[in-house]
Amino acid sequence: MANDYHLAQFNVARLAAPLDSDQLRDFVDGLAPINALAEASDGFIWRLVDDDGADATALRPFDEDVIVNLSVWKDVESLQAFVYNSRHREFVRRRRQWFSAWQGPSYVLWWVVPGDRPTPQDGKQRLDLLAARGPSADAFDFRVAFPPPVAVAAPV
Repeated sequence: MANDYHLAQFNVARLAAPLDSDQLRDFVDGLAPINALAEASDGFIWRLVDDDGADATALRPFDEDVIVNLSVWKDVESLQAFVYNSRHREFVRRRRQWFSAWQGPSYVLWWVVPGDRPTPQDGKQRLDLLAARGPSADAFDFRVAFPPPVAVAAPV
């Protein structure tokens, strides 16, 4: 039953400068290695990429200065280990150098059925839900994580 759901994560960041600026050079140069690290991490399932297949920085579904990241993981623990216990932690630590303040939550987590590939619009809806209602089973964060829904067995 543990694999009846996977964890989706969506985060947004307002760029403090253009992607080709000196200010964001370390961020941009680190994208490929960090994405490769994610893909090699235990529990990683899928991540959103643009038409070039490298990352999703060319996708701007909201504002021109807002980039998004969307991925699916086996569980909260796998994602949390990648975010905070890998080289990715350096990206988290330096985020204020690269990104402007964001009003409201900048990331959201929710459960999806295996094989589901959420869209940035799905992520925005969940982020809006988290901002409006706070953490719930439909939209939560690491501080108040919810377990996957209980799968209902099909009648025999």
